[in-house]
Amino acid sequence: MRLADDPEVADFRAEFSAFLDANLPAEGAARDRSRSSAHVPDWARRWQRTLFDAGWLLPGQPPEYGGRGATLPQQLAHLEELARRRIYHSFNPQGLGIIAASLITFGTEEQKRRWAVPILRAEITAALGMSEPEAGSDLASLRTRAVLDGDTFTVNGQKIWTSGAHDADVLLAFVRTDPDAPKHKGISALLIPTAIEGVVRRPFGSIAAEDDLDFNEVFFTDVRVARENLVGPLNEGWRVANGSLGHERTLLWLSFAERLEDLVQDAADVGAGQDWYATLLMDLQALRLLGYRQLGPDRDPAELSVLKLLGSEAVQSASLHALEAHGADALSHPARTGPYHHMNNEAFISSWFERYVRSFAGTIAGGTSEIQRNIVAERILGLPR
Repeated sequence: MRLADDPEVADFRAEFSAFLDANLPAEGAARDRSRSSAHVPDWARRWQRTLFDAGWLLPGQPPEYGGRGATLPQQLAHLEELARRRIYHSFNPQGLGIIAASLITFGTEEQKRRWAVPILRAEITAALGMSEPEAGSDLASLRTRAVLDGDTFTVNGQKIWTSGAHDADVLLAFVRTDPDAPKHKGISALLIPTAIEGVVRRPFGSIAAEDDLDFNEVFFTDVRVARENLVGPLNEGWRVANGSLGHERTLLWLSFAERLEDLVQDAADVGAGQDWYATLLMDLQALRLLGYRQLGPDRDPAELSVLKLLGSEAVQSASLHALEAHGADALSHPARTGPYHHMNNEAFISSWFERYVRSFAGTIAGGTSEIQRNIVAERILGLPR
C-alpha cells in the first residue's frame, strides 16, 4: 500500500512540477487542436521536444531516449503529476508509448536512430497496424502477407481500426512471413512508411461522431519494404507484439484511474448520495491500491490483467451511470462536461454520450476484457483451459 511519496520520489515530483510551471505552453499558443491520435500540432511537437530534451518525456528511459533513468515509483509520480494538471502525455500516444518503446527494446541501433528518436521528438508520428477484418483481438489469425525476396519484402493485405494511420508517417505493422508455420509462429514486425507506393489509408468516422476521424482501413498492394525495416528477428513478431502490448499495459491502469478521477469530479453534481457514485469512489481507491502493488519487487505481470479489467470496466460502468443521471441533456452533442485545459485531450471532457461510447475502447484496446478474464483464470486462479 502506498500512502505517501518517499523523500526521493517527493523531490523528483517537486522538480518535475517546477519544470511544468516554468515551461508549459500558454493557452494562446495551443489554439490548433489535434485531429487524430497521430496528428500532433506544431505547438505540441515543440512541447514534446522540450520534454525530451529535459529528460521529462519518458523519465524511465536513458537520456538519449528522453529520460533520466527514473525508478518505477518516480515514473508513476511523473504520470500522476501530468494527470493532476490534466496534461495529455502525447498527442501521438501509440507512437510514444508502444512503437518507440518497442523499437528501443527490439530495434537495431540504426532503427532507434532513424525511427525511435524522431518519434519521441515528435519529428514524425507513428501508428500501430495490428487488427485486421478477420483478426481483431486474435492477432495470430492475421492474413496480411509479406514475402521476402533478397533484401525486400512485398506486402499485400489489409488492416483496420488503425488509429491515426492517415496522419502517421510510419506504421509498425504485423505481417505473416511464413504461411506454413503454426498460428503463433511465422509473424514478423515491419516498419512501413505510409508515403510509399501501394499504401492506401481510408479514415472513417466512429460512433462518437461521423467526423471523428481516427480509425482507418489500411490497404497494402505490392508494397515494397526494405529488409532493414524488419523489427526483431524474422518470423518472431509474436514476441515483438507481446512486448509492444506489454509496454502499453505496464502503467495502463493509471490512465483508467485518471478517467475515474475525472468522473469523480465531473459527475459530482448528479452523483452525490447515489450508490453508483459511492461505487465509483471505491473502484478508484481499489484500482490505485492494486496498482501500487505493482511497484514492488514481487509484482506479477499477470496481475496487470486484473488492473486492466477492473479499470476499463469501472470507467464504462461509471460513464453509463453519469449518462443516465444527466437524463436527456446527456445526449446533447457536442458538449463540454469537464473543465477545459489546453494541454488536455478534449475527448475526455466531451458530451456524456461521447464519454460513454468512448469507454468501450478501454475494454477492447490492449487486450479485450474476455482475454483479460482468461489470463486471470489461467495464470492467477490456476483454472484449467
